[in-house]
Amino acid sequence: MATMDVDTRENVGIEEVDSEKDKRTGPRRPASKKRWWLRLLILLIIGALVYWAVGRWQARQAAELQKRQPGGQPTVPVVVASARKADVPFYLRALGSVDAFNTVTVKTRVDGQLITVAFKEGQFVKLGDLLAEVDPRPFQVQLAQAQGQLARDNAQLNNSRADLQRYQTLYSQGVVPKQQLDTQQANVGQFEGVIKADEALIDSAKLQLTYCRITSPIAGRIGLRQVDVGNIVHPGDPNGLVVITQLQPIAVLFTIPEDNLNIVLQRLKQSGNLPVEAYDRSGQNKITSGRLVTVDNQIDQQTGTSRLKAVFDNKDSALFPNQFVNIRLLVETKKDKIVIPAPAIQRGPKGTFVYVLKPDQTVEVRNVDVGMIEGNDATIENGLAEGEQVVTDGVDKLNSGSKVQVTGDSGPKA
Repeated sequence: MATMDVDTRENVGIEEVDSEKDKRTGPRRPASKKRWWLRLLILLIIGALVYWAVGRWQARQAAELQKRQPGGQPTVPVVVASARKADVPFYLRALGSVDAFNTVTVKTRVDGQLITVAFKEGQFVKLGDLLAEVDPRPFQVQLAQAQGQLARDNAQLNNSRADLQRYQTLYSQGVVPKQQLDTQQANVGQFEGVIKADEALIDSAKLQLTYCRITSPIAGRIGLRQVDVGNIVHPGDPNGLVVITQLQPIAVLFTIPEDNLNIVLQRLKQSGNLPVEAYDRSGQNKITSGRLVTVDNQIDQQTGTSRLKAVFDNKDSALFPNQFVNIRLLVETKKDKIVIPAPAIQRGPKGTFVYVLKPDQTVEVRNVDVGMIEGNDATIENGLAEGEQVVTDGVDKLNSGSKVQVTGDSGPKA
């Protein structure tokens, strides 16, 4: 019984403790949820107040800025340029290929062994300079043989002429018949023909000796040597001894569309030649200047272009064969044209127009007729007068009547 009382008291104590815990923990949960919602509500109210305050401040700043500006319109920073009168050159542009004015593959004209090479690869040679030499001894022997044969035939000719004189005397005395005299005259003529043949053989042998010395047929630059000393060379060798290219002057071949051919032919007929400028691959750096000399006699049907040839002095050797260059052919020069920078030209549904700066620092839209655009310059046929200023930068934010602030001038004054 005592044991049961103890267990009963322990169970009763445990139940009392649990009930006290339930009393403490139970009421806390609703209070925590209320405080969390209250905090969230306060944060939302604070955010709304901050957003409203910032918006009011921005609106106040914009209103003050508009009050400080004339007419209440925002000003747009722009760059302007003045329309001016100038002479504008009209160029035709093309891609050209440099071609040597003359190219010669030097070959031997006689068979023989190459005993001398008198040039260095890459050097410049003049007309008639010695390049190489073939062994001349076989041709010297041929010359000696021809000279000996000539001496023998001369002796026979002299003897035949002496016999002819004797036959003429005997014929006048009636000792020999006319037929024998005629036969002797024919013998003299035969020996005279042999003498001429011998002289031709001598000239041929001398010519062969001359061909043993190989000289430069043009003035130009030596290429790489194709044959070394000691080799047997022949006139039929395909590569020859060396290639010489004439670089001063030098030619450039380029093509233009057939639509532009008539104006080029007219200008070429009037002036005799047209200025041509050669630029590097980028088209920015000028290499040298030359002149147009001729136009091809037919048009390429596949490309619809015509080939032209220009010549450059090339004294500084700036152009090299097979080099690609950008060509600018000056066709004509437009006199006293209204010129503005090309970036000022705008295009819209009604055509081309510009923004013209007015004295009250506003802009107006002005329709213009554009002539030609050459580089950064554009010619205006109608719609603009000399001295008027047009906007070249900042046009993307402009409308007719917009207030502007000029921050720079992009071109020369009128």
